Amino acid sequence: MLRKTDFFIDGKWVAPTEPRELEVINPADEQAFAVISLGSAADVDKAVAAARRAFESWSMTSREERIAALDRLAAVYEARIQDMAKAISDEMGAPIRLALNAQAASGAGHIRAFIETLRGYRFEEPLDERNSQERIVHEPIGVCGLITPWNWPMNQVTLKVVPAIAAGCTVVLKPSEIAPISSIVFAEMMEEAGFPAGVFNMVNGDGPTVGEAMSRHPDIDMMSFTGSTRAGIAVASASAETIKRVALELGGKSPNIVFADADLEKAVARGVKHCFNNTGQSCNAPTRMLVERPVYERAVGIAADVAATVKVGNPAEEGDHIGPLSSEMQFTKVQAMIEKGVKEGARLVAGGLGRPEGFNRGYFVRPTIFADVNNDMTIAREEIFGPVLAMIPFDNEEDAVSIANDTPYGLSAYVQTGDKAKAQRVARRLRAGMVQLNGASRPYGSPFGGYKQSGLGREGGKWGLEDFLEVKAVSGWDEAAG
Repeated sequence: MLRKTDFFIDGKWVAPTEPRELEVINPADEQAFAVISLGSAADVDKAVAAARRAFESWSMTSREERIAALDRLAAVYEARIQDMAKAISDEMGAPIRLALNAQAASGAGHIRAFIETLRGYRFEEPLDERNSQERIVHEPIGVCGLITPWNWPMNQVTLKVVPAIAAGCTVVLKPSEIAPISSIVFAEMMEEAGFPAGVFNMVNGDGPTVGEAMSRHPDIDMMSFTGSTRAGIAVASASAETIKRVALELGGKSPNIVFADADLEKAVARGVKHCFNNTGQSCNAPTRMLVERPVYERAVGIAADVAATVKVGNPAEEGDHIGPLSSEMQFTKVQAMIEKGVKEGARLVAGGLGRPEGFNRGYFVRPTIFADVNNDMTIAREEIFGPVLAMIPFDNEEDAVSIANDTPYGLSAYVQTGDKAKAQRVARRLRAGMVQLNGASRPYGSPFGGYKQSGLGREGGKWGLEDFLEVKAVSGWDEAAG
């Protein structure tokens, strides 16, 4: 049993003010494999004070100093990537191949991408060619509170910590208490990389205690949160008391529009596998597959056949299977949503209630597909966060866009068609922060974020860096003075 009850504050591992131990559960066997301690408002105060002290000097470092520190972090991260993958697999159930090649790898990719963004970013520039005496200066916002989720832990930790530090900010990180071990490993990496004391601080804890204390803290200048829309509202509400900047990356119910002129076999198979990836626990998963009516029944058959090939297995074992859901709470929620889909009249064509055959413990679920869903059903409206796909027919392009946009979310959307002009036309009409056409992937440095209740701000690339910067206009600037 791992014991990781200390927090990383002011460059040191320190005991909590008041120990509140919490077992970390491996979702594959429902057994505790580690113990952490949940922090308190007093621990947050210590971390914020350390970050505030460090900000005075870190904010004045040169671009080159920050690049050098991040280069050291990238090297340490890459050297310990196997440790990171194991931590992620144990804490949230990602199969070890996915944990290494996607989960842990995303952290390394984001660190390297932000280093390149930092190299080329213009922190100072004239307003325009005609106004050289009006200088626009981009400066670090200050002390940043960062709250990260359990589903893609290092993807989100690096999308927040790295740009904040690259901008010259100092940070206090609160990872999810469901999946805290990967962030403890990350804190060890930050220590080994030699960042000055107080630049990076980490306090474990729950949302109502540590998250609330961070959001309300008068010495935190900005909160960046990834998680549920409900929790994001709580962070924004608490932050409003001190007029903090708030960046939110929240939920999604992303449409995947499949037109009749698409390569149907490839498009449907790709959509099903993407929905089920990471056991469906991705905010940008294409969980609503909208299919043009002439090919709808054929698409349903293809989807059912693909679902039958998706294997569920132990995350510690090598392979392309999917693992368990992250927690008992998530398992219970997904089961309830599947039951609701059946009760509301959707046609179950794959999966269903209960664990897959051969499993009597662990938070494993059956990869599930519903057909004949309409956009008023609960399984089409609410984020399920499990391997559950809703298939919805549509009549024409106008109908597809209408159904796709009929959601409180606007994170991602996907379009499958053989007509490139149609793909671009539809992409422009979709109310989503990210649109992927015909299976195109997203590179590191592309802005991640959404419209409507999917959040505020963007993560990744120059947009992610600018989230942590203030804009100052200096009039009367003399270029000759240097």
